[in-house]
Amino acid sequence: MSMNHFDYIDQQILLQIREDARKPFSQIAENLKISNSLVHQRIKKLKQRGVIKKAEFVVDEKQIGFKTKSYVGIRLREARYAKQVVDGLKEIPEILECNYVSGHYAIFILIFAFDNHHLRKILYEQVHQIDGVAGTDSFICFDTNFRRQVSLNSLGKNISYD
Repeated sequence: MSMNHFDYIDQQILLQIREDARKPFSQIAENLKISNSLVHQRIKKLKQRGVIKKAEFVVDEKQIGFKTKSYVGIRLREARYAKQVVDGLKEIPEILECNYVSGHYAIFILIFAFDNHHLRKILYEQVHQIDGVAGTDSFICFDTNFRRQVSLNSLGKNISYD
């Protein structure tokens, strides 16, 4: 979906539901001074187009015991192992994110562990055991300064990258 398919109403609806995914459609309609049925129609279309994937609660990892957050770069023995390695990584519940990247690493993952000992165990007993993993480098995250989603403020505007 290109940015040209978003209008002001779509943008404002997305801003409202990103703030609180449980906000009633009637409240969104009232806030935007549009009809409730228009909100329903627009959200349905945004879901059909894959713009809105799901609504979820955000759990604070530290509050449930995951004190160590680490980004890990993974080197592969050969590029042909990439899919096999990703499939193996999917089986490790402490890995919350997995990305193909350019540069020294082929894959970058995000791991939440209870502590450094638990992180070491995940890496040595699970990640390093996946066929095709040549090595890893870990980057411990001391604190998250901020987290946000992509900006919706420029949707529908013509942006030039000249």
